[in-house]
Amino acid sequence: MELRAELAQALAAALARAQEHGSLPAGDYPEPQLEEPPQKEFGDFATNLAMQSARVARRAPAQIARAIIDELDSPLIERAEIAGAGFINLFLKRDAISDVLRSILAQGDDYGNLPAHPEDYIQVEYVSANPTGPLHVGHGRGAAFGSALVNLLRAAGYRVDTEYYINDAGNQIDLLGMSIDLRYRELLGETVDIPANAYRGADIIATAQAIIDADGDRYLQEPEEVRRDTFKEIGLRAKLAALKDDLAAFHVEFDRWFSERTLHPDAVKQACDELIARGTAYYENGALWLRTTDFGDDKDRVIIRDNGVGTYFASDIAYHRNKYERGYREMINIWGADHHGYVARVKAAMTALGYDADKLDILLLQMVNLLRGGEQVKMSKRTGNAVTLNELMEEVGTDAARYFFIMRSLDSQLDFDIDLAKSRSNDNPVYYIQYAHARIHSIYRQVAEAGITYGDWEQTDFTLLTSDIELALIKKMGEYRDLVAAAARDRAPHRIARYLYELAAEFHSFYRQCRILGSAADERAARLGLVTAVRHVLAHGLHILGISAPERM
Repeated sequence: MELRAELAQALAAALARAQEHGSLPAGDYPEPQLEEPPQKEFGDFATNLAMQSARVARRAPAQIARAIIDELDSPLIERAEIAGAGFINLFLKRDAISDVLRSILAQGDDYGNLPAHPEDYIQVEYVSANPTGPLHVGHGRGAAFGSALVNLLRAAGYRVDTEYYINDAGNQIDLLGMSIDLRYRELLGETVDIPANAYRGADIIATAQAIIDADGDRYLQEPEEVRRDTFKEIGLRAKLAALKDDLAAFHVEFDRWFSERTLHPDAVKQACDELIARGTAYYENGALWLRTTDFGDDKDRVIIRDNGVGTYFASDIAYHRNKYERGYREMINIWGADHHGYVARVKAAMTALGYDADKLDILLLQMVNLLRGGEQVKMSKRTGNAVTLNELMEEVGTDAARYFFIMRSLDSQLDFDIDLAKSRSNDNPVYYIQYAHARIHSIYRQVAEAGITYGDWEQTDFTLLTSDIELALIKKMGEYRDLVAAAARDRAPHRIARYLYELAAEFHSFYRQCRILGSAADERAARLGLVTAVRHVLAHGLHILGISAPERM
């Protein structure tokens, strides 16, 4: 437990004892909230608990504050004072703050990892783009957020599986085969008519050219249907390979790639049969319908068309049924905002199958606007189509792309400033954070060149760290583990991004104000311990975000 949490617990215990001993009436009191006062003379932390409790206690806030302080018992607190209309200001013992620093240094790179609770078994499925073309920047936001969320959950002690659902069945794959075939014939000199529904990306032409480079025109001798089936498989393998390469370059790996094809026909039939048996699906006009209106939908939905072909919904029902059968405590899907209307439908299907729909948590990504020179960028300079993730990585770098995608909450639209992401200045938040980490390693190199040894933290006197900026740094780091727990609980990796920026700002202020090499030996050792703790926290947070922690910039 960290400083803020321990103090909140001590205040809650004091409030409970005040009620038990009769100095305050029993009641439903609010949870203690702590903040750091703007000025040092007001203590290390302050709370307005007494003022928030006035309505419950029917007492003046100052009287409530006195009752709480009289019962307050914590080894962390030097003294507590009443201020203003009823604020409680808490002054910590210096060794309490030192203990926070010692704890970080003792845990090293593991500081921020919380105790494992493997019974909380979670699956996260994300990206899952159709394998018929390259990933675009919208997929990039999902990939960055999803992988950061997975890292965050694992740091918080959850057992996590990751999955990519490959939409490798259905009409879009048939269109892939057709599109490659048309370009294949065109490259071999035929005049072809490219229909409006064909895929037109440069990647389709590249795939067709690769087939020619490998096998020439031999496929022209085959019937069109056979040729297109062959090209469909070649194209699918090529697209998946390119997709996996792009994701790996973006620091994204999956535990499992789940093929939609494996659901056909058996898993889809089993799901449909079960729905029929439960009375939640019915036939009408030759089609099989799900009674989604029984679960809040505006109309029933077709599962199997009257021609016997399953809808996408049928595949999704079978797929999510498969997920439930694997025994996860919770399943998280990360979808684009355009799937908003589909959420209730999928949850309805799971309820219809007898599952707990609350175990399925669907998070929706809002749109990404790319900006260059203050103007919106809609098309790729290279292809004239949507900007791909690969192009963005080439222009701004993987680290910057990931940070900018993660730094805003998932439910807010993101304006991605390409010029800012490319800049090597303090205005670029990811550069600012990474520079803090590299600056610490620069300090190490200077210390080594001076022949100074350090690192015996048990013997280091950290009570020598008394300046406002030093204490602020320690307290900031003392919040980190609680932040990891709360951000994981709320599915909010953007809080880690914001925290790292704030920590980097505190460190850069420390660097400007506090000398290390020019200070006395004991103070220098304490400050080296402080910057080492900062390094541990920065590196841990950057790992959660999937961003490198450079030693040089």
